[in-house]
Amino acid sequence: MSSKISEVLGGAAAIAKGMGITFMEMLQPTITEDYPEAPAKFQERFRGVHELQRDENGLEKCVACFLCAAACPADCIYIEAAENTDQLRISGGERYAKVYNIDYNRCIFCGFCVEACPTDAITHGHGFEIASYNTSTLIYRKEQMLVPIPKGAHFPLKAEEPVESGGH
Repeated sequence: MSSKISEVLGGAAAIAKGMGITFMEMLQPTITEDYPEAPAKFQERFRGVHELQRDENGLEKCVACFLCAAACPADCIYIEAAENTDQLRISGGERYAKVYNIDYNRCIFCGFCVEACPTDAITHGHGFEIASYNTSTLIYRKEQMLVPIPKGAHFPLKAEEPVESGGH
């Protein structure tokens, strides 16, 4: 008989403890995001739409090494490389990504591409509003992902053409 009484008292104590926690939480203010009226607040580690970074001179950091595409488990990154020339320099390396596409129909935002990049050219931004009724708009091209050119940078770097003199 005493074991049944202790079980009932133990159950009642657990209920009372749970109700006490519930009442304490009810008195706390509600935390609500006012999205879309106010901008959303993200943690720094949030994985949003990718961004292709530039260096301080405005050159693209991507050197078309294909490591991000190789690391991608969803196979959503497509790159075509081209060579930098003396007349036109796009990146700091020998090559640059002429075409850099990410198919967000397939991307799982795992971050493997960001980890694989040796030049920190690709990062996750905080963009998240990419929903679309048309799947062809979910293929982001290089121009959509490139960050703006920093102030004071002159991009693309072109070789100066020699000035021809008018004398004989």
